[in-house]
Amino acid sequence: MKSKYIILIACALISTLFSCSLNDEPLSTYTELTNGTSSTGSSSILKDRDAAVSQRKVLYNLMRTRQEHWFLDLELIAEAHSDNAYAGTTGAEVVPFETNSIDASNSVLDRDWSRYLADIAQANVLINGVDSLQIQGKITSAECNQWKAEGKIFRALVMFDMARIWGSFPLITKCAQTITSDNINDVYSTYYPPKSSVQECYTQIATDLTEALPYAPDIDNSDKTLFSKTVAQAMLAKVYAEKPIQDYSKVIQYADLVKNTSGMQLESDYKNLYGFDQTTQDCKKRNTTESILEIQYFTGDGNWASWMFGRSLENYDFYFTWAKWVTPSRDLTNAFDSQGDSIRKNESIVFYSCSWSNYYPANHYAFMYKCRSSYNSLIKVRLADILLLEAEAYTYQGNLSQAAGLVNQVRERVKLNDLSSDITANKDKMIDAVLNERRLELAFEGQRWFDLCRNNKVEQVMNAVYSKDSGRLSQKKTFNENSYLMPIPQTALDTNNNLIQNPGY
Repeated sequence: MKSKYIILIACALISTLFSCSLNDEPLSTYTELTNGTSSTGSSSILKDRDAAVSQRKVLYNLMRTRQEHWFLDLELIAEAHSDNAYAGTTGAEVVPFETNSIDASNSVLDRDWSRYLADIAQANVLINGVDSLQIQGKITSAECNQWKAEGKIFRALVMFDMARIWGSFPLITKCAQTITSDNINDVYSTYYPPKSSVQECYTQIATDLTEALPYAPDIDNSDKTLFSKTVAQAMLAKVYAEKPIQDYSKVIQYADLVKNTSGMQLESDYKNLYGFDQTTQDCKKRNTTESILEIQYFTGDGNWASWMFGRSLENYDFYFTWAKWVTPSRDLTNAFDSQGDSIRKNESIVFYSCSWSNYYPANHYAFMYKCRSSYNSLIKVRLADILLLEAEAYTYQGNLSQAAGLVNQVRERVKLNDLSSDITANKDKMIDAVLNERRLELAFEGQRWFDLCRNNKVEQVMNAVYSKDSGRLSQKKTFNENSYLMPIPQTALDTNNNLIQNPGY
């Protein structure tokens, strides 16, 4: 009886991992037809070359279609849970991010946890499946190496988000064998593993990216959607900035490789990054000179996330009858104004009339503006992020002149003066200056909360913002050392008794 019960649970998990959501079309079905696994799990994971090509396409499609956890929810966590934004609407799933009252029942975190793990499972199919096809002579060595590298970059991107949100998670890098009555005791633990350590998770991310470097495709300046060498280099810079494996020399090393990539430079006009052309009814520019990884959308195949944040400019009144997520905060507006930063402010925040007044008067309501049409790209990684991350590394190393040069390069693009000498001569002031520059440059790009966490600034910044920002809802809990990580969803804990909740929840 116990074995039957376990089988039912395992089958439910498999269904969860590989079924389509209510919001997404099914991308791939993990079956014996598309993958070469028999019911005993004894044969190859991928059946043939066509299956490998299809699985590679699945990973690229996941970037485009899984907009909830790849973009929408990441915006909520990074912006509304920081000083950049308010929750925006009154829903119980989003308000706790603004008021600091998140718990393990939060539905946003629940769906994100399961979908990230499902994405990792899809990556594992490609990563583990191509070797057997090469041995059988069904694909070439070059194809095997490149596709595996792309799979590892994709997996690293997913795991990096999970690590920053939850700290650690079950580190699954192999495809689980099909459960039968004969092997259930051996296989069960692969479906319900414990969390790995934070150190192990970050080390695996760095390993995936490092192993991908020799074989990933070169960046294509006409197609920034690829999981390229430059994506791997940029992500290594970001990974080595994080506390568990922090290494500022490696941040600088990989950032320099990104900077030296042919054709890689800051876009001359900041407005090209997120602009929309009303004449052509399309985004101003795809594949910008500073994009490292873009998720692109086109007419007839648009990005639905735009109408979650404000107006979709190609269809002005589409779904504009209810309060939107991630409303820009007065504190962020003041940060722009204190720098005289009108260019980035106007590209990040826009005011419209609407029918609600949750945070601003209805006739002059603020909206996040970096996702302004369903045809604008979602820029996952770009050069300015890497330059400012390198400036952060130089600052902590004590090389303030190098740090200042990088920050000033970013400021000059938006017509701001160089940092003053009293800032560039003081390490603590430079750290604050770099963080503030990242706040203004990367507003609404899913970075702010993680910047505060990485620099141990959560308590200092977030416990102070409620009293100085008159628009914020009341703070429910004080931020402390346990606030840096999100709670493991209760449904995950109920399903897998090997998981342990993060401290403080």
